[in-house]
Amino acid sequence: MCGRFAASRKPEDLVSLFGVEKWDPTETVVPDWNVAPTKTVQVVLERPVKDAELRVPVRQLRNLRWGLVPSWAKSPEGGARMINARAETIQDKPSFRRAFAARRCLVPADGYFEWLTAPDERELEVEGRKKRPRKQPYFVTPADGSVMAFAGLYEFWRDETLPGDHPGAWWTTCTIVTTEAETTPLAGRTEGAGGPGSLADIHPRMPLMLTEDRWGPWLDPSRTDPSELTDLLAPPPAGLVRAYPVSTAVSNVRNNGPELLTELEGPEEGTLF
Repeated sequence: MCGRFAASRKPEDLVSLFGVEKWDPTETVVPDWNVAPTKTVQVVLERPVKDAELRVPVRQLRNLRWGLVPSWAKSPEGGARMINARAETIQDKPSFRRAFAARRCLVPADGYFEWLTAPDERELEVEGRKKRPRKQPYFVTPADGSVMAFAGLYEFWRDETLPGDHPGAWWTTCTIVTTEAETTPLAGRTEGAGGPGSLADIHPRMPLMLTEDRWGPWLDPSRTDPSELTDLLAPPPAGLVRAYPVSTAVSNVRNNGPELLTELEGPEEGTLF
């Protein structure tokens, strides 16, 4: 899954990196090194600009709430549970299938966090009671320092309890697509080195990362046939990312700052491997 990530790039940088044609400089999002569900995130999408004379798709940088609320939902309360959409079932799930066909986006990130449970503590009991397992956070990021683009979906939800011109009448929310974690060796890993050898050693799921050649096809709103989109759900080429241990401070969502991305020499609480 993907439940926490870092996104510290400025809007101006994202506009350049993703070829954005339309964005509102007043809708800024401060750098965030500990993005959690329900927070506002910057996404790249393509759709006609509201109230524009020409109804042609324009690549935009928009601020959305992380946690998808389907258009048919009676309330937005379930959005916090829909932060991820599994690539294997995205075409069938009522919550995601319409967005998959017509409302796809990219969620830019520096990388994402995942927690590894110490192998010797997964089933540990102390005096007949299960002990809370010790977890070490890892940061997964492109090995070359480039931007990471998660495949995402977005939706619009109308709060019928408010008048149409109320600023809170419409919610625009998003979710991040996930896939099976890679089992191939991580970038920069040497034989015999300690720590996890692959992303799958850390967690069985990972966000679907799209390489630059897939950005255009994924965002293209004219592609509405799910059968034509299936190839885009394939995992990225192996060896593009590295993973390293970081401070357990990231486990508390109230902590934020670039220090959360500082690489540790080894797991913070003892040796896991």
